[in-house]
Parts: sequence; structure tokens; C-alpha cells
Amino acid sequence: MQQLLKQAQKMQQELAKAQQELAEAKVNGTAGGGLVEATVTGSGELVALTIAPAAVDPEDTETLADLILAAVRDATQAAQKMQAERMGPLTQGMGGGIPGLPF
Repeated sequence: MQQLLKQAQKMQQELAKAQQELAEAKVNGTAGGGLVEATVTGSGELVALTIAPAAVDPEDTETLADLILAAVRDATQAAQKMQAERMGPLTQGMGGGIPGLPF
């Protein structure tokens, strides 16, 4: 029983460390050949958005909105992939995942 508790504590520490690393990591997503770039943390928080002046057309704001959405989606997908790669091995021994965590 004591060994099981030690394993659980170790796994909890590893999960906390991985979550902290994900919160600090940043990934980028782009759209429109780099006209719009979104940066999100490994935990999925949008932290930066860069829009090239060439992407701004006052007569066509719909395209700009689409580019922004595409860049954010691209960055979010990269963050989810990073989460799966980092957290997947830690949660496999728990029946495939932990409720409430996105993997």
C-alpha cells in the first residue's frame, strides 16, 4: 500500500511539472502565408496575435476575420498536439486519461 502511495505521489508531481511546462511553452499558428500569426501557450491560452499590414483591407474585414480564426485554430491544434505528446505517456497508466484534462 505504501508503495502504491509513493507511485501516486510521483505521478502527481510529474503531472504538475508537465502542466507547468505546458503553461510556459508557446506555439505559433499562421494563416494567409504568414499574414496572420497567433501564439498560444501549451495549455491553449492565446497570448499574442500579429497581423501584417497587407492583411488589412477596410473593404474586406471578413477575410481578415477568417485569417485570424485560421491562425488561432492552427496554433491551438499545435498546442493540443503538444499536450498529447507531453501528457499522454503520464496518463496512459490511468485508464487512458484523467477526467477534466484534454487528452
